[in-house]
Amino acid sequence: LEISSLTENDILVLRLDLTDRASHEAATNSVLKHFGKIDVLVNNGGRSQRSLFVDTNLDVYNAIIELNYLGTISLTKHVLNHMIQRKKGKIVTVSSVMGIMGAPLATGYCASKHALQGFFNSLRTELTDYPEISVIQICPGPVQSQIIQNVFTENLAKSIENSGDQSHKMPTDRCARLTLVSVANDVKEAWISDHPYLAVCYLWQYAPTWAWWLMNRMGKRRIQNFKSGIDADASYSR
Repeated sequence: LEISSLTENDILVLRLDLTDRASHEAATNSVLKHFGKIDVLVNNGGRSQRSLFVDTNLDVYNAIIELNYLGTISLTKHVLNHMIQRKKGKIVTVSSVMGIMGAPLATGYCASKHALQGFFNSLRTELTDYPEISVIQICPGPVQSQIIQNVFTENLAKSIENSGDQSHKMPTDRCARLTLVSVANDVKEAWISDHPYLAVCYLWQYAPTWAWWLMNRMGKRRIQNFKSGIDADASYSR
């Protein structure tokens, strides 16, 4: 049994709204005032989506970008200013395998994750004068969490009716452990997923024509499951 050596002063919990970008500078300054430095920023805020584009209000797409993309880069901007002054730090962003591939029922979510991938890949090239500042992207597949219960649907006021069975997804603790291993080793991009998602990532990267063919077949079943009230992710796990 390990006993933590952390004291009350070693822990600071702040309420933070990623969509309230005006509050991010003050939040960053509160952390700096308490600890004196920020070694690691983990961007892990966001919401997924379950809806067909033709049925979805454009306000949903605006909300997804505000939260998943703009909120993340806003917080990153304030923390990065401090890391540049120190010439040291790690910026870790939880993206998704959906930042690598496309999938039905998640057009807005995929777009926001593709935006994060493009942004942080570009940011890394702007930080070549700071070799001790790492930019790390974590791309999980389906993980056991509350993400499905909180997804965007076709309109902002509607929640999803059936969150489905989570047992086929990667256990949360395994995803967390592989994330920590990736961060400790400065892995620029880590795909953390079980098959078949992981296999599809490789196809999408190295054989996109095959990936498009496969995703069309898998996507049709995903949509059918969704319309039948079954967890859409289950179609990739059987």
